[in-house]
Amino acid sequence: MWTRATMFLVVLAVAGFAGSVATVADGHRSTSSDGAKVYIISPKDGERVSSPVTIKFGVEGMDVAPAGTEQANTGHHHLIIDAPLPPFDEPVPADDNYRHFGGGQTEVTLELGLGNHTLQLLLADHNHIPHIPVVHSGRVIISVK
Repeated sequence: MWTRATMFLVVLAVAGFAGSVATVADGHRSTSSDGAKVYIISPKDGERVSSPVTIKFGVEGMDVAPAGTEQANTGHHHLIIDAPLPPFDEPVPADDNYRHFGGGQTEVTLELGLGNHTLQLLLADHNHIPHIPVVHSGRVIISVK
């Protein structure tokens, strides 16, 4: 007997979408492009900045689209502030440490308190779930003076 996930893959393959998604035990996950990457354009690692801080996001090998846009090789940014990367098999949390940019934004200006802060980007699909393979930046440490 076929499982629901198996039937979904068959439908996708017949429809010509087999390369754009992958299915894992916890459900549907989108795939990323080969060599895709995200990065923080500014501020640079080690930079001393004043608040408010403008953070600019970069992406290569994928397109940015608003949340809810289910299209191959697209996703939207999530900025992780002073926190670890979240689990990759579920939606990215939404709070002060995990900021969603579901409108397809590529920069933000934020008030950050004095001291050191870590910044990291994570690209996620239409459902806020990281792609396979996961596309995330390295950590950038800034100092707010």
